[in-house]
Amino acid sequence: MSDDDQTIRWGHGALELEIALQEDGRPRLSRIGSPGETGQCPQPGAPLPLVEVTVTGHGRFWSGRNLIDTAVGARLRHRSHRSAREGDWHVLTLDLHEPETGLTAEVVYRSPDGLPVLRSEVVLRNEGGAILNLESVGSLVAGCLTSGDPADLDAADLLWAENDWLAECRWQRSPLRVTSPALNRRFHFNSAKSPRVVAGEGTWSSLGHLPMGGLTDRRSGRSWVWQIEHNGGGWRWESGERDNTAYAALFGPTDQDHGWRHPLAPGAEFRTVPVALAFAAQGGPDAAFATLTRYRRAIRRPHADHARLPVIFNDYMNCLMGDPTTAALLPLVDAAAEAGAEYFVIDAGWYAEEQKSWWDTVGAWEPSVSRFPGERGIHEVLDRIRERHLVPGIWLEPEAVGVNSPMAKTLPEEAFFRRDGQRVVEAAGRYQLDLRHPAARAHLDRVVDRLVGEWGVGYLKLDHNTNHGSGTSNHPEETPAAGQLEHNRAHLDWLDGILDRHPDLVIENCASGGMRMDYALLSRLQLQSTSDQQDLLLYPPIAAAAPTAVTPEQGAVWAYPLPEDSLDEVAFTMATALLGRIHLSGELAELGSEATALVHEAVTVYKSVRADLPQAVPAWPLGLPAWDAPWVALALHTADVTYLTVWRRPGAENTATLPLPHLLGTDLRPELLYPSASQAVPTWHPDSAELTLSLPAAPSAVLLRLDHHNLH
Repeated sequence: MSDDDQTIRWGHGALELEIALQEDGRPRLSRIGSPGETGQCPQPGAPLPLVEVTVTGHGRFWSGRNLIDTAVGARLRHRSHRSAREGDWHVLTLDLHEPETGLTAEVVYRSPDGLPVLRSEVVLRNEGGAILNLESVGSLVAGCLTSGDPADLDAADLLWAENDWLAECRWQRSPLRVTSPALNRRFHFNSAKSPRVVAGEGTWSSLGHLPMGGLTDRRSGRSWVWQIEHNGGGWRWESGERDNTAYAALFGPTDQDHGWRHPLAPGAEFRTVPVALAFAAQGGPDAAFATLTRYRRAIRRPHADHARLPVIFNDYMNCLMGDPTTAALLPLVDAAAEAGAEYFVIDAGWYAEEQKSWWDTVGAWEPSVSRFPGERGIHEVLDRIRERHLVPGIWLEPEAVGVNSPMAKTLPEEAFFRRDGQRVVEAAGRYQLDLRHPAARAHLDRVVDRLVGEWGVGYLKLDHNTNHGSGTSNHPEETPAAGQLEHNRAHLDWLDGILDRHPDLVIENCASGGMRMDYALLSRLQLQSTSDQQDLLLYPPIAAAAPTAVTPEQGAVWAYPLPEDSLDEVAFTMATALLGRIHLSGELAELGSEATALVHEAVTVYKSVRADLPQAVPAWPLGLPAWDAPWVALALHTADVTYLTVWRRPGAENTATLPLPHLLGTDLRPELLYPSASQAVPTWHPDSAELTLSLPAAPSAVLLRLDHHNLH
């Protein structure tokens, strides 16, 4: 770090930022990017403060959809700053003070050495004598994402990802000035009233949209991608134009979007949710997503699963669909073992008596007697799983309690989500536990410790199938969104406790597929369900885009062949999972011999490539896939090898050209890994760095390997 009287410079070899201190001590982030770049912001300095805070009675200078230009943020003054090194992380902490209210803000910037990523969070403290009612707090405010040249704004595109059940990770791209058109503001305040705003909602973090966004220059490829690391729907980002530059501001819950307010008493503090901003000087969004992938690996809790990547069979999708029994499971265990699976997960339904509705009775998590008859009950199945040298797993929806569950009567009222003093009921008969309450947490700890410690379960699939709206409040002064935030934080603490007690346990994160896809959870949990999509032809754009939201080694992708599928369709569904975490399912025991051979071949190929996946970063040779794209492609590459999955869907021409610019000038021979019987014809053109691929059938899909050791 270097300082002069007016500028704080901080960073490392991959990222540098400058903070300009104005004459009155107001700090402004004036540059962020590669070391040695010239200043981005128009003089005399960056327009936005380091922290934007809305406090009741202290609003904004400029009304609109924006939550920037706050009165308190503009009055924050620099008091001190310090830098430190914490292992592989560079840390800059700035202490700011607002004299009128007595509010202080501790801004903590972190960046992993060698990665152009800025992680930010803010701690507010009340050093005044009166309660301050917070309405919004920015975790990161970054102006100057483009230069002061209006042409840069004309070339800027915004990125955001729509996310719905069965249709996850659908990235969209639009010119920034579709939202913020070029206006002559010579005579007016130089800020739009309607920036692009993307906000989460409810109790799912990725309902409607991923908690992510981005900005890219379509001429130079200079790109930013950001993520909000929060495991609930209370988050927001906005991006638009301010003083002829683009800005992004990232928030947790806000009053404007979620009805969130937080009374900050004298002497108290409030911490924002962490956020991250990844940068690529060139290479477009692919390069920024590659950087974000490496960052996600740096913030994760260490776990052996991230390197081992065992093959998982789960009995749900296109298989038992929540109707497991001993008779149905035993042949599936044998078929999964013969296919090469290493874990076997019993999904939903194991706790439900066959003749009764289970939806509104869940919560005790005891095994069904009618589904698992006999002296051993469910342990007959668990024993068979272990006999076939598989690790047993089981599905659990820990936060749910049915209205007719015995737990609904034995747990105290305060252990549930409540609003206006009444329990919140959702989805025809479900309560949600509030994990701030010790009785709720103790109940779930007993359940998990029984399943893992007594039953010998080594894998938990944790689901969450209900959206309980705005949140929960324990008392009239607490808004539901504030209660939701504190529950989310208690949820993370509970998960940390599980893994502290059971460090070898593998936990999959699921919420109706991908409705809770965020790096608050995925910094702790080992896998992420990517979708509940059952149509093999609709899964490719989800599977291909999933590495934008989750590292490849954490992205669980279904491979679910059915007896009625053609051999091309069997190969298609198996290929879809080979660059993620393969989740075998489907009616394996009923497949014909040729289809079974294709399944076994796919698992063998997966085991041959999986050691490379934890080091690989993603790219999309045909661009981030549109939902109805006829051709879809995903590349994962390391320093030595590129893996490429390509899907041809019905209606597509039989040939596609895929640019792979990182291999320009490299002589190589594409190797067909799967399926070996494919009639695919790949042709590599080193001078143009393009792969031409012909697939004669539709649907069809292939996995290719491109070895480029000679680059070194």
